[in-house]
Amino acid sequence: MSEALQATKHRFLRLQMHSLIGIWIGYAMYYVVRSNFNLALPYLSGEMGLTKTQLGLLTSCMLITYGLSKGFMSVLADKANPKYFMATGLALCVIINIIMGFTTHYSLFIALIILLGLFQGMGVGPSIITVGYWFPRSQRGRASTIWNMSHNLGGGIVAPIVGAAVGYLGAEHWRLGTFTVPAMLAAIGVLLILYFVRKRPTEEGLPTVEEMYHEEAAGQKSAKMDSERPDNMNAFHVFYHYVFKNPNSWYLVLIDVFVYMVRFGMLTWIPLYLLKVKGFSKAEMSVAYMLFEWAAIPSTIIAGYLVDKYFKGRIMQLPIYCLVVIFACVIGYMNSDSILWATIFACITGCLIYIPQSMIPVQAMEVIPTFALGSAVGLRGLMSYLVGSSLGTTLFGFVVDHYGWDMGFYTLLVGVVLCMFACYLSNRGVQKIYKQAADLK
Repeated sequence: MSEALQATKHRFLRLQMHSLIGIWIGYAMYYVVRSNFNLALPYLSGEMGLTKTQLGLLTSCMLITYGLSKGFMSVLADKANPKYFMATGLALCVIINIIMGFTTHYSLFIALIILLGLFQGMGVGPSIITVGYWFPRSQRGRASTIWNMSHNLGGGIVAPIVGAAVGYLGAEHWRLGTFTVPAMLAAIGVLLILYFVRKRPTEEGLPTVEEMYHEEAAGQKSAKMDSERPDNMNAFHVFYHYVFKNPNSWYLVLIDVFVYMVRFGMLTWIPLYLLKVKGFSKAEMSVAYMLFEWAAIPSTIIAGYLVDKYFKGRIMQLPIYCLVVIFACVIGYMNSDSILWATIFACITGCLIYIPQSMIPVQAMEVIPTFALGSAVGLRGLMSYLVGSSLGTTLFGFVVDHYGWDMGFYTLLVGVVLCMFACYLSNRGVQKIYKQAADLK
């Protein structure tokens, strides 16, 4: 290997790692200034006397706005600089949270929640695009799961941070503790995004990831079968031709919808369910909430290794196994009267529910061309939050209000089964792509 080639490879690997660190920290901070809202629900319930349906609807306002934003923001991210796009979104989320910390008017609070959802949509697109442009197929499982851990880092540190802040400032200043303090932490994340995240390799004067690793994704092979050239397409045509008309893209949408239904059905209602139904103290509830998020950190790392090592071409088989265990744990969670066992079942559910979610971007890179990844993220984000989060928040709250908590959890079990079926369809779809690629050789 020549000295120039060695220098190029060294620089590529260095910027590759910098970018992964940047999106990992950055997206964790996005979650810090989003998950803090769930911890404000008990205070909102007590201070404003809201019903569970109203709380679920309030949560859905932010999540649906986030889903809509995630849709069009991710399409825009395909054409934008990932570094500045991601940093701008987080900076705006910080500003909104700071304003929330000083807000007492309910209607203004609702407006700010909607704005927060809008700006939250600027985080995921640049992250997925960065992984797609900087990591080869053989490393995308691990890279995606490492990035996906940022969900759990951000969501997991919120509970102890908010708990400590409210404890120090006093319950009467809960707005400062739940909104302003997390915003101060996320402001540091903005600076770290600007420092670490890089542009696309070609914009940094480097070869593409396919040229560097001599690899070609299945999605790129299928793209070459099309008569139209991407260079002749605008963003809408890329979305329509390579995402909207692609059945494999819709299988991933279904997986995302039902994963989000189960995830938000558990996560959103942990504070109220454990405090009001199971009789947990606030400290015990905070531990369970934290473990739901943090338990996924080791599991997603292991999942990324297993997929790269043992599930090549069969990525969605691993999520199916996880969903079987989740089904059993949801039943255990709803029927347990023990603080210990309720926490354990919540922990295992959190440990495993993020594995299907973390595998979706990896599968997307197999069935969708790299230049359309942002558009694919946008479609999934739109549907997962517009439909999936609403099923886990508004529908769950409605069912609990009218039929009780048990029926709410039975609704989540239906979502688990449907998610398994969607994983099967996605796995079958990628096998067809591999067969088509093999026939071309």
